[in-house]
Amino acid sequence: MDKNRTFIPGLLPQTEPLKPAWWFAFQGDKLLVQAGDPFSIPRLLDFAELRLPTLSQHYLGHFAGRACYAVQVATAVTPPAGMTFQGLRQVYNHIEKDLFWVASRAVQIVDWDSTHRFCSRCGTPLVKRTTERAKECPQCGLLLFPRLSPAIIVLIERGRELLLARAHRSPPGRYSVIAGFVEPGEKLEEAVEREVREEVGLTIKDIRYFGSQPWPFPHSLMIGFTATYAGGEISLNDGEIEKAGWFTAENLPALPGKISIARKLIDAFLEKQARPPEAAPVKKEGKP
Repeated sequence: MDKNRTFIPGLLPQTEPLKPAWWFAFQGDKLLVQAGDPFSIPRLLDFAELRLPTLSQHYLGHFAGRACYAVQVATAVTPPAGMTFQGLRQVYNHIEKDLFWVASRAVQIVDWDSTHRFCSRCGTPLVKRTTERAKECPQCGLLLFPRLSPAIIVLIERGRELLLARAHRSPPGRYSVIAGFVEPGEKLEEAVEREVREEVGLTIKDIRYFGSQPWPFPHSLMIGFTATYAGGEISLNDGEIEKAGWFTAENLPALPGKISIARKLIDAFLEKQARPPEAAPVKKEGKP
């Protein structure tokens, strides 16, 4: 891993020679980018250079030798010439991958700040803490951190087949693996079994951890698993899934983008299927 390309989170700007910073500016959930392919993130000494009215500003940390800031821009403003506001779903295949993940952090901080202005217990205006990313009520002491919603995502395999499903909200023709939010009091493995049962009516076994990924739509942490089909027929029960079926490497539908953990799960399965089968051990003559 290139340490110079590692994002280092922080609460207070470092005292260092002044140089242009990365500015992740959002109008609602849309990111301000320099038009082009790929899109680029503004690098400025001060966001005021763009002459856009702002509602809030947050230091995020450090990336590639530059400070990073999140900014909330007023809704009724026009972007500067050569720039445009784009949703993160539209830019994630057209922006440097590392910068996309900083942008995904930025949008969640901006959203949290704008939706947590008053104490939900007593209504007092909240104040930011200086020692951690949190807000505190000066009246009753309630402490509020940025919201994070854990969700499981699982690839189910049956021999050389994998289960793919198409949700009603998905782009036309695109299929993915099963996913859903974890409920209070639920283990991750229990959430995997429940979501599979609710969405496609199947039972599974051999649940194994795969990896995790932050996902800013709007504030999820995706925890990935693989599992093996155990029994049942596909039955769409909860109204979220439009179609589901078993697919092989030879008949795949349109798939999620490469940056998503859903695609990483699928690609790992396909890579495993492409490996030559292991040869059986050769039995030596003579001694048993």
